[in-house]
Amino acid sequence: MADADKTLNPLLAALPPATDYLTYLTLIEYNLTEENLPILHQVLSDPELTANIGWDLVHLLLPLLPASEECLQDIAVRGNPREVILKVTEALRLLEFDELEDSSDDDERSEEGVAKKIAAVDIGEFSTSPALLLAANVPPLYVLKFEVLLSLLSTLHRRVKTKYPSRFLSTSLQAVLVAYDKLKHHRDELTLSTVKFVKTLSGTKRPHLPPRTASGNMLKRVTSHSEPDPEAQRDAPTADENMLSNRLLQSFITHVTEDYIVSLTSTDDVPGLAWSSRLMEKFEPRRIIPNKATFAERFAEEEDLRTRSAILGQLVALAQDLGLSTQDLYKTVTEPETERQSIPGEEDEPPNSADDIPLSKTGSFFLFTARYVKQELYATANADKVDELSIFPEHATLLTNFVGALGQGTIGMEPEGTLDAILALALIAMEKNNIGELKDDEIFAQYLQSTSMISANCPSPSLRYHAHYLTSTLLRSHPSDIVRLTFIKDTLEHCPFANLKTSAVGWLKGETLEANIPQDGHNHSLPSTSTTEHDSENDSESHSNIFATPVALSTVSPFLFPNLTHSWASAVEVSESWMDFRVDLGFLLASLNFYYLLLTAKMLHENLDIAGLHKNANVEEGFLVPLKSAVVRFRKALKEGGELRGNEVGDASVSLGDLVLVDDVVERVERGIKGLNI
Repeated sequence: MADADKTLNPLLAALPPATDYLTYLTLIEYNLTEENLPILHQVLSDPELTANIGWDLVHLLLPLLPASEECLQDIAVRGNPREVILKVTEALRLLEFDELEDSSDDDERSEEGVAKKIAAVDIGEFSTSPALLLAANVPPLYVLKFEVLLSLLSTLHRRVKTKYPSRFLSTSLQAVLVAYDKLKHHRDELTLSTVKFVKTLSGTKRPHLPPRTASGNMLKRVTSHSEPDPEAQRDAPTADENMLSNRLLQSFITHVTEDYIVSLTSTDDVPGLAWSSRLMEKFEPRRIIPNKATFAERFAEEEDLRTRSAILGQLVALAQDLGLSTQDLYKTVTEPETERQSIPGEEDEPPNSADDIPLSKTGSFFLFTARYVKQELYATANADKVDELSIFPEHATLLTNFVGALGQGTIGMEPEGTLDAILALALIAMEKNNIGELKDDEIFAQYLQSTSMISANCPSPSLRYHAHYLTSTLLRSHPSDIVRLTFIKDTLEHCPFANLKTSAVGWLKGETLEANIPQDGHNHSLPSTSTTEHDSENDSESHSNIFATPVALSTVSPFLFPNLTHSWASAVEVSESWMDFRVDLGFLLASLNFYYLLLTAKMLHENLDIAGLHKNANVEEGFLVPLKSAVVRFRKALKEGGELRGNEVGDASVSLGDLVLVDDVVERVERGIKGLNI
């Protein structure tokens, strides 16, 4: 190199042996700019120098990405791999994904900054030159950092020659997970980078999925030559060590799968992979809404959903390539023990054997479900046949393990991807009539309580619908009318959710009509328990179905037509009473409409003793009269100048319309009561 060049640039003038390594590092730190990066790249071509100082340059070069990537790759191929791995994993753990970038970075990545870069490109350059592509589409700095750090680790791990590679691999994978867990944006792109990273480490030959959009990956070049490990050990890893390393990768991919699917959100009700919705379209095509795109069509045509499905496909395929068996996944998801959670920011000790490495329970559940659902959604999946599940006991175990783990009150609030997977497996079992064997009616009731709570609590309309369908279908499958009535009564009596009580009215209506108006048999059947009582009930069910007698309605009448005398009392603030009324409105209308049906369906009157029900249940004085009084009170408060006319109650015309609807149904019920001639 010319002497004139050395006098112009301190990075060249102070090269060791002119200074010692520590002094030279300090000089680099004070003189490191984007303009000096080409000089530093020349400097790092010296293997001895890079082996001595490269590891300490990682944190200095990361903020200068993407321009500094070439220098970082120099460090990966020539630096001491063991020391550089420690620095790269440290950088991953410290990586922040929601930080505001420096003002200089903001300027560089703003539209104006990009425009300046494009303008600065020499006019003779082709439009596809890296400089122009980079200027036109620069991802956020944290995206570049994450991708480059993973690329560095891929190179570094290939260089390390040790008898115990799992010790380095364990540290690296934990650091990557710490960073990946913090992702809030660009998760699709960075999940693909993570998949590529694992493929590289494992030697998987399956092709990579191309990124959705251009990112820092477009500038990455594979370095053909790397310096040998200066601390290389002669002893090759044992078979047990190789097994341990592979298990680390298996565990890692289950955690990535968990984080990815749990993070999936949608503003237009596409929960997780929408497995349950796509299965319902296949199993129940008559329920598809005309002139509306199906979920299957959306996943075939919409880019975001196609990417979502393709990324999951990569994760599933990679888990299979790593030898993660369906049996291993199923064993993990059915274990009753709660998964041990690591302390954030702390690193676990390297494992001593493959058995010490747990899979992510939730991630394993997603991978298992993906393999299972694939058999139903895709005709080409026959080669991956997975044993079929029954509702009892297999799916009931999964429901217990993944829903309501934090308490009954949280059921339905789990991540949408988890609920979608749970419901998808249940829908397949119901479609195949794999109800299984039930030995305890309490287990049956607990199962229905969980699925019905999902239908009441889940924010996703589609998942609420699937949970309601599952609950209703399974309830009707039980051979004992006593068990079915007991569940309906308990729901009406104890459930705190008005929408679920509304569902219970629907179940009661269906049971009543089916018992009194003979129809075709059920599509699904649940083997009865082994008790003599149930056997005798089944033998004579057509003659003694409790829903064909007055007993069923009289049993539920206190909860179907509750005494409303003290509800919405005038002593209570009208706004508070109004809110309570609005919450119960759906249930009240369902009860009124069902009662109107009972009053007008003359063929039911004798069998069900509707006249006696009306007298004994105090429907008129305890239910209808207070309801009518409340309507009068609320209508007055909603009129101009009324107490409920404020902005907090929303559109008064809509509220008044609801009251008109209640009035109309009550009037029809009263006409039906006159027809009883009592």
